Amino acid sequence: MKREHLPLRAYVTNLASSGRYDFSPAEARFALGTSPAATKLALSRLAKQGAIASPARGFYIIVPPEYRSLGSLPADQFIPALMKRLGLPYYVGLLSAAQYHGAAHHRPQQFQVMLPRNRRPIRCGSVQVTFFARKRIAEVPHQSFNTPRGTIEVSTPEATAIDLIGYQHSIGGLDQVATILSELAERIDPVKLADAAKTAPPPWAQRLGYLLEQIGADDALLRPLQDYVKDHASRPANLLPAPSKNATTRRSEKWKLVVNADIQAET
Repeated sequence: MKREHLPLRAYVTNLASSGRYDFSPAEARFALGTSPAATKLALSRLAKQGAIASPARGFYIIVPPEYRSLGSLPADQFIPALMKRLGLPYYVGLLSAAQYHGAAHHRPQQFQVMLPRNRRPIRCGSVQVTFFARKRIAEVPHQSFNTPRGTIEVSTPEATAIDLIGYQHSIGGLDQVATILSELAERIDPVKLADAAKTAPPPWAQRLGYLLEQIGADDALLRPLQDYVKDHASRPANLLPAPSKNATTRRSEKWKLVVNADIQAET
């Protein structure tokens, strides 16, 4: 019996009706029964109409009417499917993760995702995704959040705090980190924080402990992290790897830290 082929719009409509919002050109070609060139042309036409978009090569998403002004699904609604297709472990991190945990002082302009290796950023319509390489990514604690298209993996509050320190140069500096930590601290579990520190170089924990202290975190939160620093930090670290020119330099023996920058969190 001859298989019935569908027009591209009908194929896309059927996919969306079944709750699926991503597909590959090969899947579309099979459904349409057309040549690669004809399929490419049909995809291009539908993309120009705003019904589909392609955030990455070989990966298409269906754009429902409510997101046509964006020119894309929101990043959290297609990143899990894209990472599954690429076979890459991932988690949402940094400022984007902080938002999931209620620390939304600054809304990030780009959706920030951690991967085992660097990858070029994505721009799809008005949606931007930036990727960061994270060593030992499989060990970083993360948790699932629901989205309208399924679930997405996000670093825990403790792992988010650790990463904010390690990638401070990419998110606006330590003042910005201190501001976010002031909102994130109440969600951090002290023991889990010390465990999350094990996935990163010791200086990250040294800097984090000092910043948490500066924003007024209580001793119960700081103690397990301080014990970790005492046992694992073999030498003093600089608060800023590249010190600011006019900052007063002093030492924090508690965190084995050379304090070579003045930190001010926004209020």
